[in-house]
Amino acid sequence: MANAASMREEAEGLAVKALGFVAADPELLPRFLAITGIDVQSIRRAAAEPGFLAGVLQFILAHEPTLLRFAEETGTPPAAVGKALRALPLGDDEYERST
Repeated sequence: MANAASMREEAEGLAVKALGFVAADPELLPRFLAITGIDVQSIRRAAAEPGFLAGVLQFILAHEPTLLRFAEETGTPPAAVGKALRALPLGDDEYERST
């Protein structure tokens, strides 16, 4: 179980890094806010909700140029983003069964 916990912790760290990447980009942030329906003032509160961090990674994964730029700027292998998504709540159906 410690392995699953450390995988989730790493996945959360990557998702937080992805959120910072999105928040720092003047083109990505408005698109992310529009898609999620969250306003800037609510991001911190929303970040505590189950599924929010998975949603950030889904946003990154949904647009290959964004994924590749995130990967390049952060030194993260693109495949690691999908792997992290699967380790988070609401990242896929398997999460529910493994907890």
